[in-house]
Amino acid sequence: MALTNRSKIVTVRELTWSERLYFPAILKGMFITFKHMFTRTPTINYPDQKREIAPVYRGQHVLKRDEAGAERCTACGLCAVACPAEAITMESAERKKGEESLYREEKYASIYEINMLRCIFCGLCEEACPKEAIFLTDRIVPSSFTRGAEVFGKDILVEPMGSPIDVSVRQTKSVIEFKQDKKHQHNRTFKDPKPKSIGH
Repeated sequence: MALTNRSKIVTVRELTWSERLYFPAILKGMFITFKHMFTRTPTINYPDQKREIAPVYRGQHVLKRDEAGAERCTACGLCAVACPAEAITMESAERKKGEESLYREEKYASIYEINMLRCIFCGLCEEACPKEAIFLTDRIVPSSFTRGAEVFGKDILVEPMGSPIDVSVRQTKSVIEFKQDKKHQHNRTFKDPKPKSIGH
C-alpha cells in the first residue's frame, strides 16, 4: 500500500562532456563566493558589539532584593514546581535573630541553584513567584567549558547590594502599584513600622 499519492519520476542520464569537466559548476560556485565578499557581513564582534535585544527577551535569571536590601525569596518552592525542565533546586533555612536585614521573611533559601543547561527560559518561574523574587533579565547567559559551571548558585543569581538590576520592563503598572502598598505584610520590610493591632 502506498504511503502517499505523490510520486516523482527520477530519470538517470549521462553527463555531457562539459558537465564531466565540472568547470562551469566551479565557476558558478566561485562567482557566488566572490559576490558575498562584497556584501555586508551579518556577523558581529561579540562581546565588543551587541545587537539590540527585544524588551520581551528572557535571559539570565536574577534573585531580587527589596528596597532595604533583604532577599525576597522565601524558598516556597513554587518556581521549582512550575519549572517544566526541573532546572531549579533549593533548600530552605530559618532566619536567625539579627538577620532581618539579610532576609525578608522568617524562611529563606540557604541554597538556590538553577541548571542553565536544563533551563528553557520560558519564564514560568517568574510568573509563579508570589514574592516577585525571581525575574528573567536581558543579560545573556555566559558560556563555559564545563557542566558544573552552568549550575548557577546564589553567588551568581542574587543581585549585588547597592546595584539593583532593573526589571521594571517585565512588571505591569498594576503590579508595581500593588508592591508599593504597605498594607500588605509581604510588601513591608524590617524598616517599615508594624501596623497597630486593633483590639476586639
